[in-house]
Amino acid sequence: MKTFITLLCCLTLFAAQPVRADRLGDIQARGTLRVGTTGDYAPFSFKTAPGGPLQGLDIDMARDLAAALGVKLELVPTSWSTLSSDMTADRFDIAMGGVSISLERQKLGLFTIPYLQDGKTPITLCSNVAHFQTLADINRPDVRLITNPGGSNEHFARTHAPSARLQVYPDNNTIFTQLIAGKADLMITDAVETRYQQTRHPELCAVHPDRPFNFAEKAYWLPNDWRWKAWLDQWLSLRLQDGSFAAISRHWLGR
Repeated sequence: MKTFITLLCCLTLFAAQPVRADRLGDIQARGTLRVGTTGDYAPFSFKTAPGGPLQGLDIDMARDLAAALGVKLELVPTSWSTLSSDMTADRFDIAMGGVSISLERQKLGLFTIPYLQDGKTPITLCSNVAHFQTLADINRPDVRLITNPGGSNEHFARTHAPSARLQVYPDNNTIFTQLIAGKADLMITDAVETRYQQTRHPELCAVHPDRPFNFAEKAYWLPNDWRWKAWLDQWLSLRLQDGSFAAISRHWLGR
């Protein structure tokens, strides 16, 4: 009788457990991979003109991922301000597009193994580079600091330069023209973006991109499904080792 009661309790507990998601199986059954991407972060995910096609390093990687899965690719628009809520609302299977690993994001989902090391550094008019070498140089009331909303750039600016005059500018695709027009003094963003933008805007210079203010890593962000993560980690590890990622990186980053 005691054994029967123990077994019954175990079965009751088992039945009470939530059904585990199998996102990998869902994707294969659906025949479509849904990739959330902001489309405003060159060189990872961006458009060269409004209404144009998305392109970038992580768009190419998303195409490779869909091909490896044998499914179609669906690019789901999101934003840095809504990325977390879109993740929890199950609007996409994975977020790709220069997403930085953070402890706050880790609370909501999982990250793949990292594919790029990076950190925050300033970009400004080339004539101003000497003026913004340190955070102490930037964290002053007379400094006009600009940032895009909702992501790690805004968080870094508010945390490390609270005394600066912070302007939150809504369009990350055109934010660098604000610097050129003299409407802001500098932006602090990922070193990889500063390197890319200075090649597109000769008036702008990255400030010590090889010595960023902090350490960060780029990875792909996914819902809390360990089987899906294991598959993605294996796919990404293979691409990092077989030269596929290196070829895509050289195309977009020049290195």
